[in-house]
Amino acid sequence: MKNIAIVTGASSGLGREFVKLLLKEKSLDEIWAIAREEKKLQKFQKKFGEKVKIFAIDLSNLDSIIEFGKMVIRKKPNIRYLVNNAGYAKFCSYSDLTVRETINMVDVNCSAPIAMTLVSLPYMKKGSHILNISSQASFQPLPYLNVYSSTKAFLRNYTRALNVELKRKGVSATAVCPGWMSTRLYERAKIGAQKTVNNFSGMVSPDKVAKKALQDARSSKDMSVYGGYTKASHLAAKVLPQKIMMKLWKIQQRF
Repeated sequence: MKNIAIVTGASSGLGREFVKLLLKEKSLDEIWAIAREEKKLQKFQKKFGEKVKIFAIDLSNLDSIIEFGKMVIRKKPNIRYLVNNAGYAKFCSYSDLTVRETINMVDVNCSAPIAMTLVSLPYMKKGSHILNISSQASFQPLPYLNVYSSTKAFLRNYTRALNVELKRKGVSATAVCPGWMSTRLYERAKIGAQKTVNNFSGMVSPDKVAKKALQDARSSKDMSVYGGYTKASHLAAKVLPQKIMMKLWKIQQRF
C-alpha cells in the first residue's frame, strides 16, 4: 500500500507549491498531480521527477471524478494528503457570464472538492489531512465577484463542519483562506468587464501560503489564514456588518 498525496490544480501557482513541499515528505511514495492540460502536466512531471504521477482530469465533469475514484479503488493507496486546490474566479458582474460559465465555476469550486473528498476518504486513515483551498473572499459577500466569493464561503463552511465530523476518524480538514497571491488566477479572471477587480492589496507569494497551510493542517486546525492583511480582513468581517464590508470593498475597488 503506497502512501500518497493528491493535489488538484497542481501544474501551477499554489498547487505547484504544495507539490514541491510534499515532495520533501520522505513518508510519501507518490504525489498524484491533477490538472486539466496533459501537456503542462507532462512538463511538470519532467521537472519534478517520477515520484509525481500525473492525471489530466476536467474536474467540472463529475463522471471524470467518478472514473478517477474507480482507479483509487483498484490501487487502494493510503492517502495521507488531499489538497483540493483547483478553482477559478471571474472579475465581473453577474450579467457578464453565461449560465453555463457560472455553473461551471460552481462545479469546479464547490462540487469537485466535495466529490474528490468523498472519493478519497475511504482511503484516509488516522493522521491524514484534507486541505480545501477557500479564500479571503469567503469572509464576506463581494459585489462583482459574487459567484466566486459565494463558492469560497460554501467551501469554508463545508470544510470546517467536516473537520468536526472527522475527528473520530483522526482525519483533519482545513479550509485554507489566502488573500491575493501572485499566481495565474488573474489571467483567467480578467475578462475585460466594465466593472472589474483592480486593487490587489496584501499580495503574497503562494509558497508562504502553502507552507503555513501544511503546518496548520498537521496541527488539525480547521482554518489556515496567512498574512497580516488577510488576518485583519477576517477580524473585520467578524466585527462589522456585511453591508459595511461590501461598501468598503466597493470603495477599495473604485466601483
